[in-house]
Amino acid sequence: MTEHDIPPEFTRPPTPPDEDPGTPCEQAGPAPDQEGPALRSPTGAPIPGEATLRAQQGPRLTTPQGAGVADTDHALKAGPRGPTLLQDFHLREKITHFDHERIPERVVHARGTGAHGVFVANGAAASLTRAKFLAADAQTPVFVRFSTVLGSRGSADTVRDTRGFAVKFYTGEGVYDLVGNNIPVFFIQEAIKFPDVIHAGKPEPDREIPQAQSAHDTFWDFVTLHTEATAHTFWNMSDRALPRSLRMMEGFGIHTYRLVAEDGTTSLVKFHWKPRLGVHSMLWEECQLTAGFDPDFHRRDLADAIATGTAPEWDFGIQVFPDTPDHLFEGIDLLDPTKLVPEELAPVQTIGTLRLTANPENFFAETEQVAFCPTHLVPGIEVTDDPLLQGRLFSYLDTQISRLGGPNFTQLPINTPHADVNDLFRDGMHQGAVHPGVAAYKPNSLGGGCPYAASFAGEAYVDSPTPIPPPTAKLRTSANSEGAVSFADHYSQPRQFYRSLTAGEQQHLADAFSFELGKCASATIKQRGLQMLVNVDDGLAEYVAGQLGLDKPAPNAEPVELAPSAALSQRHGSFPVDGRTVAVLVDDTTSAEAIQSVSTDLTTALVTPMIVAAHGGIIGGEPVARTFATMRSVEFDGALLLAAPADPQVDLLIEEMWRHGKAIAAVGTAASVLQRNDIDADAPGITVADAGAATTGLLTDLGEHRAWARIEPDS
Repeated sequence: MTEHDIPPEFTRPPTPPDEDPGTPCEQAGPAPDQEGPALRSPTGAPIPGEATLRAQQGPRLTTPQGAGVADTDHALKAGPRGPTLLQDFHLREKITHFDHERIPERVVHARGTGAHGVFVANGAAASLTRAKFLAADAQTPVFVRFSTVLGSRGSADTVRDTRGFAVKFYTGEGVYDLVGNNIPVFFIQEAIKFPDVIHAGKPEPDREIPQAQSAHDTFWDFVTLHTEATAHTFWNMSDRALPRSLRMMEGFGIHTYRLVAEDGTTSLVKFHWKPRLGVHSMLWEECQLTAGFDPDFHRRDLADAIATGTAPEWDFGIQVFPDTPDHLFEGIDLLDPTKLVPEELAPVQTIGTLRLTANPENFFAETEQVAFCPTHLVPGIEVTDDPLLQGRLFSYLDTQISRLGGPNFTQLPINTPHADVNDLFRDGMHQGAVHPGVAAYKPNSLGGGCPYAASFAGEAYVDSPTPIPPPTAKLRTSANSEGAVSFADHYSQPRQFYRSLTAGEQQHLADAFSFELGKCASATIKQRGLQMLVNVDDGLAEYVAGQLGLDKPAPNAEPVELAPSAALSQRHGSFPVDGRTVAVLVDDTTSAEAIQSVSTDLTTALVTPMIVAAHGGIIGGEPVARTFATMRSVEFDGALLLAAPADPQVDLLIEEMWRHGKAIAAVGTAASVLQRNDIDADAPGITVADAGAATTGLLTDLGEHRAWARIEPDS
């Protein structure tokens, strides 16, 4: 191919419109107390320059060896739609350095918790893939790790953040890792931008604050300049970033994968985890209270639910698309990880169920040492040319080698396959095996020629011969394609997402944008944030501008009008109450019969009753779980009042639960607690009745998650 065979737009990398390579960087000055120390090199030599400047040493971007870099936004690919090339040294250097920035915790997803379980396939995918763990009635052990992205290991569980949802399947054909999130779209389209988005979101490097938060200048500086992050930012400002429980959190594989059937036919799919308890969130105030009252809330909630026998379950589903050369479906580019496919266009088909059944015996040995890699695949499941996924195939393995001390991390018990391993790999750090024989190579005669190629037995992982679309040249450019929704459209799907939410959910999102942008110091960044919003929805931008005290800008982009998708809202009727917690308020005069009656009814409904009293010990034959001094409303989903103690902590409990729309039931004279707090006994989510009817009403209200009409009367 000659240069003239390549479309002109691919012959050189574009210069971003906000950069002028011919002029020095204009830097923002530091705050008064942020002047840096004298500039010195790693060897102590002085470096000319002003210590007050916040940028690096010069206006030109270079590699660590000093070579100029023209494009750090796109990886080198075999054509704009082709796979990423291993020879891209800038991609590998940039990702490698990023992978090794944290010792010893994970660079991202450092804060997490996990559990063991089992996956049972229903056979619905058997015609689409030769993967044996998806055959009808196949049962596969799994380990699942949930995590936050930005915070360190010591951060709080309930921060506003994206959550990781990673599943390790110990299949008979080897380990399969599905490494996803609770949000179906990602911040970036290319893996080469991983270091940028995480550097921007992590605590600012001068003070290492704020921890586990996106409400600061560097994050919003990045996402308002790199507008492909708009869709994920909208999801991150929504209630999806504030899960009530890990058990009530949806999971997504994000990328498009290829399934290969026994006869070699292929389909494209997106993976989904649907929680049987429904998708539910905390209110922002609850998150803030919980981070102080119980920063381990999510890991405690998951572990307690499993320990008490209310094991959480998720249905595993796929959206299926034709495997066409253009990777387009209904105008949506399936190689773009910042786009989703509405379920109205491609319904999610359930192919199995995941159930978490056991907590780890040792957190470090299991949850901390578990290593997930998108390269851990089994026959019948393949990757696509999604440029974000292509980079992850390198990055995760490289990170695990660094974090777990060497190439033998697969020998750690939590990572060990449940299938036979005969890989000819030898030695290395932390080698735990004593390998027999001398023929650790192929071909050989000393070992009788073994091991033979698995393809002889028809059990090998063999990649499908997928064509690379033209132009087949080595290019560093966006994987853009023709279509109504593509890599270049950053506002249509955020608009669709926002307009798919209920009025109450929209208000939560608007308040989140107001809070986050309001925490930024730079007026320029705030203005760019408003520009992002007005390109999505005028009313949203107007509200946030009013909160910030700034003028709303005019839109500079025209999104495509897409139909709302009901599946994008969390508010969908009533759900099971398994594992919910209820405060049962008692005093020393409460009868044992009443306490045991409501406790039995709640336990039968798989709800955990927690006896709350002024002091510890045993009351009515039941142990007191919380005293007034050790409780807070955020740890309960509802309250059942069997007594009316006159205590400020009780009033605080009821006042907060009322404000947060939680279910409250009162029996007999205990209703005086409601009266003294000016709570209408006939309000939504409030039940005043005898013990049996009060418990029934409480359970019904718990199934709605909150009394939304009480806290959002106009929605």
